[in-house]
Amino acid sequence: MTNIKQRLNQILEKIHVAEKKYQRPRGSVTLLAVSKTWPLAHIAEAASVGQHCFGENYVQESIAKIDHCTEQLEWHFIGRLQSNKSREIASRFNWVHSVDRLKLAKRLSEQRPTDMAALNICLQVNISNEPSKAGFFISEIPAVAEQVSQLPNLKLRGLMTIPAPSDDFEQQRTTFRQVTTLQQQLIKQGLALDTLSMGMSGDMEAAIAEGATIVRIGTAIFGPRIKPGLIGRNN
Repeated sequence: MTNIKQRLNQILEKIHVAEKKYQRPRGSVTLLAVSKTWPLAHIAEAASVGQHCFGENYVQESIAKIDHCTEQLEWHFIGRLQSNKSREIASRFNWVHSVDRLKLAKRLSEQRPTDMAALNICLQVNISNEPSKAGFFISEIPAVAEQVSQLPNLKLRGLMTIPAPSDDFEQQRTTFRQVTTLQQQLIKQGLALDTLSMGMSGDMEAAIAEGATIVRIGTAIFGPRIKPGLIGRNN
């Protein structure tokens, strides 16, 4: 068994342990393997042992992988998306986690091919109110979510967040709890949301404790990144 397979199994076991510890149903948390910068061969290796969902940050790199992949995989775009790249994303991905502007959601809706299933969308929440971070502030989300939910060719699934780093477990939980509370508020508004994309290598357990349905893990599966200049902290 190679390192990728070993690491993947170790992460899945940690997810199952956390599900049990926090009384979550087994299988209620999906592992999104963040494969940015890694070649298609590494993705195929992970897929060979059952990993189905992969997250990418860079548009051109990800399109090359998707177009040459022979596996039936689920592709999630999790990076910062420029408007001039939205057509490629709309036509090739199954999910976009990083919708941080209403204008971008409208472009994705217009550019999603009508012969494809609706594009699954998460609104990115700037939960730590960091000026340098992308995402909507909590106060903006209810109105934006209502508008996005009405757009054709999109399916609003939930919320995504990348909080400020913290080594304090209780602080991690407190931050993620704000996103869970926000999702519950939106559900009371009548929005059918089922997804919380939150939690990475350093705060995965706290995210699962607070209701994450997708955790985004990269380095712990594939190893240290092989290219510099990475975008964000989506791993």
